[in-house]
Amino acid sequence: MTTTTSDHGDLVTLRRDGGITLDIMSLGATWLGCTVPVGGVQRQVLLGRHSAREPLAQSAYLGATIGRYANRISEASLRGDDCGLALVPNPGSRHQLHGGPEGFDKRIWNIESRSGHEACFTLTSPDGDQGFQGELDVRVTYRLLDGLAIEMVAEARTTRPTPVCLTNHAYFNLDATHRDAREHVLRISADRYLPVDRDLIPFGRLDPVQGTSFDFREGKTVARDWLRDEQQEAGAGYDHAFLLDSECAAMQRPACVLSASDGSLAMEMSTTLPSLQVYGGQYLGGIPSRDGTPCAACAGIALEPQFLPDSPNHPEWPQPTCWLEPGQVYRQVIRWRFLPRG
Repeated sequence: MTTTTSDHGDLVTLRRDGGITLDIMSLGATWLGCTVPVGGVQRQVLLGRHSAREPLAQSAYLGATIGRYANRISEASLRGDDCGLALVPNPGSRHQLHGGPEGFDKRIWNIESRSGHEACFTLTSPDGDQGFQGELDVRVTYRLLDGLAIEMVAEARTTRPTPVCLTNHAYFNLDATHRDAREHVLRISADRYLPVDRDLIPFGRLDPVQGTSFDFREGKTVARDWLRDEQQEAGAGYDHAFLLDSECAAMQRPACVLSASDGSLAMEMSTTLPSLQVYGGQYLGGIPSRDGTPCAACAGIALEPQFLPDSPNHPEWPQPTCWLEPGQVYRQVIRWRFLPRG
């Protein structure tokens, strides 16, 4: 494990000999890069910036740890019988996205502990932060496991009732040379997805994937049914949440499996969270890349385990509550396992 310092916080490098190397910046607890051994060569599997010395001159949340609430909250408000709370909307929108304009991706996290294989980041979000009530103490631990795996354990405690949904916004491209990531094969353990309007706000119903372009249960290239139906017109492609099968919550089966276009590398993702947001990267065009050149559209795929978007306003949905109460501990796990093939 090594650490360097810049104006944008510390950079921690976790590594296992002959295994994964993961670079994490304390600004946003952000993954800057991740390499995996494939055929004796370390392959970069993330979109990202080159170093912590560069500002995050991008709006795509590349590799950032997201909070206080990942994804969208409709009308930037929490509505209910005993709660009416105005949140801070994101610029140019009446909704809140990824915790607001000054979400956790914009904060310098404290590095509480670090070792060769593990780093623990902490953050305190004050009462009223981005409109949310309650002081929230957050701890996120990233660790390298045996068998080419990374684990994220997110924990939080609050002083007042508040919704919490923490995730990582990594964009993956598993190809040796990063081309259009829609040529990757994706399999998702979900038979229902959440339709959205043109602001990507859920209508409120969960629809079956059967017979639609959202059926990834057997695995297919992301490109195969791209823009095939009207529902994808809202986000110019896939930018939707899938309700994961119940077996996924105990991490007894992967939430999804992503495979490189040539089959040389696969990634299994498992999680205790109930849903998976799939974003095809269609608005990545022009975002600065690791070598300073602009990214192409669909250069990477974001696979974000989380609660369903706008969940604080939909207690009727078939998932655990996203609300955290004083005295409770929020604890969720995400695990990424890389599987070189051939």
